[in-house]
Amino acid sequence: MTSEDIVTSWEIPKQASHIIFAIDGGKGHLYRNQKEMTYNCRGTINLSTAHFDIEDSCNILLSYGGRTYHLKARSEKERQQWFSALELAKAKALHMMSSLTGHQELQSDVTEDDSGDEEVPTHSDKSDLHNTLSVLSGKLDDLSICNDLISKHGAALQRSLSELESLKIPAESGEKLKAVNERATLFRITSNAMINACRDFLELAEIHSRKWHKVLQYEQEQRVRLEETIEQLAKQHNSLERACRGAPTNSQSDKPTQGIKGENSDEDEDTEYFDAMEDSSFITVITNPKNTRAAEGGNEAVDEWNTEDNVFGNSSSIGHVPPKTKKRTRIPDKPTYNINLWSIMKNCIGKELSKIPMPVNFNEPLSMLQRLTEDLEYHELLDKAVKCENSTEQMCFVAAFSVSSYSTTINRIAKPFNPMLGETFELDQMEEMGFRSLCEQVSHHPPAAAHHVFSKNGWTLWQEITISSKFRGKYLSIMPLGAIHLEFQASGNHYIWRKSTSTVHNIIVGKLWIDQTGDIEIINHKTKDKCLLKFTPYSYFSKDYTRKVTGVVTDSKEKAHYVLSGSWDEKMECSKIVQSSHSSPSTEGKQKMVYQTLPARLLWKKYPLPENAENMYFFSSLALILNEPEEGVAPTDSRWRPDQRLMENGQWDEANSEKQRLEEKQRAIRRKRIEAGAQESPEEGKDIDPHVPLWFEKKLDPYTGEEAYVYKGNYWEAKEKQDWSMCPDIF
Repeated sequence: MTSEDIVTSWEIPKQASHIIFAIDGGKGHLYRNQKEMTYNCRGTINLSTAHFDIEDSCNILLSYGGRTYHLKARSEKERQQWFSALELAKAKALHMMSSLTGHQELQSDVTEDDSGDEEVPTHSDKSDLHNTLSVLSGKLDDLSICNDLISKHGAALQRSLSELESLKIPAESGEKLKAVNERATLFRITSNAMINACRDFLELAEIHSRKWHKVLQYEQEQRVRLEETIEQLAKQHNSLERACRGAPTNSQSDKPTQGIKGENSDEDEDTEYFDAMEDSSFITVITNPKNTRAAEGGNEAVDEWNTEDNVFGNSSSIGHVPPKTKKRTRIPDKPTYNINLWSIMKNCIGKELSKIPMPVNFNEPLSMLQRLTEDLEYHELLDKAVKCENSTEQMCFVAAFSVSSYSTTINRIAKPFNPMLGETFELDQMEEMGFRSLCEQVSHHPPAAAHHVFSKNGWTLWQEITISSKFRGKYLSIMPLGAIHLEFQASGNHYIWRKSTSTVHNIIVGKLWIDQTGDIEIINHKTKDKCLLKFTPYSYFSKDYTRKVTGVVTDSKEKAHYVLSGSWDEKMECSKIVQSSHSSPSTEGKQKMVYQTLPARLLWKKYPLPENAENMYFFSSLALILNEPEEGVAPTDSRWRPDQRLMENGQWDEANSEKQRLEEKQRAIRRKRIEAGAQESPEEGKDIDPHVPLWFEKKLDPYTGEEAYVYKGNYWEAKEKQDWSMCPDIF
């Protein structure tokens, strides 16, 4: 008889009524009567902390929560069954509590620990597994034999005790014999329960044993196939790389907008076609400017494009403004460390990147706040955009600026440091370049950074970026979430866009490389002008040039004005549309827009990397100065971060130790903040980790309808006074 089968009355002293008491698992439940057992429980006792003992022939004494209760059975035999059932229920409850506590401790270790990898089973591990299964099978046979022996000897013991009771013996000895008989009965009940459990386990083990062997064999075969496939893919990848290096380069593929004259044309002989660029949604035909008068019915387009003070200018006008103060041009060379990214990433498939513990070996000596500031490397594009009187023309520069931020990622596959909560980074280039920038880490889970830039040349940019990233096995996806705002003070034009997805390929085998994919839609919320940029994913079989970006600028009436083309790692060009038409339907019945344009003009071109950049993490000239020590900045500035500084100096072992110290310090600060929040706001469901950023505040964005952090001021005033008393100690 199991504890679930036993239901009897519970008599509470000093009360006339009886209450039904039932055991379910590791708890005792109270009911007023038999009918209530299906819908209404009057109380619950946790048997793991209860104590009970035999009171007399029919009663059991139960102590719980400082009170004593009396359980009354109908007979001595039933009392023995109840006592055994209570003992078994208490043992189960204690076992469940210990298992749960161990599980929670394990989960806590996994969450808090910053190191450690699971071991991958080897061939010797497989042999050990087979041996273990064989040993378990033998132990099951032993359990079956012991089961029979316990049943046999238990019955014999019970018979012997019954025979002794029938003999004539003194009264004192009779009482002792009775006590022994009771203990033997309890032992028999407990043994029967164990025997039943062993029998059930044996039956289940026999049923599933063959299934386990089949599953194990299948997994072994799958593992062998996967290893062979990876080896074959690695060989094919190396062969393709050698073939690509040995193949002749097509110069025209690198210059998609370079002028060439069509050999066969049914058009007028005076029309000269320089090039044709095809996108998935449109086709661009570039014509000679002298024929645009016929296309437009006048010379307005030609005059606007070729005017001397036109804001587009030429490529020679794009370049860095020499800094007034001398900045560093190099950092210590990157040490040579043998690292295996797969050894760490193999256990993290499907996880959030920010929660994957990694050593600094996979980092670069810059924080995410500094990487965010690198978006301003081509800020002069926005200075040019300020001078545009035409909003669609201005949109071209804004689009080129949005693409330029990806040019720094082409060789930068290393992970930046995750900023500490409350960490900041400033870049004050008001005298040299006319702007000043401030970033702050406003959230740790999920990681989020707020950014604000003011330029004395007439524009302001702000954004809140949350990085969402997933490891998918063969590649790593990095998805920046959040809107980027850009406003021009003079015109009031307000542009909003979001970043595209970055993907790191060849995590398992081959050389790591990064690609940008997806669409970026830029909207001018004042004029309703739009620009849709398409980032074409890389393909081995594509005839197009790599890292291609195309786009079309349209006005509020959806009339196309400009075509954008180029690559996110090299340059962007702009072509003015003089005529639009539809192409002939394809075999699939689809039509594309055909844009006849003027020759392309260069909007943006990437700066060459500094000398020896390959040994300096492929940093650009701007990236080299971002972590340069600077006096007067806030004590929370990324330049003061010790593990990042040690890594930049080549002391990677010391940097790893310092990184662990900082992360543990951050956890301790968070625990104190949670404890303080729980005392101040004990209401259930209320946020008990109310971190408040120092320089940014959360507000409702009227354009997107989302809550976002915006700059609330006072940072630069505090810097001028050198009053940093409000800054937390995070390093």
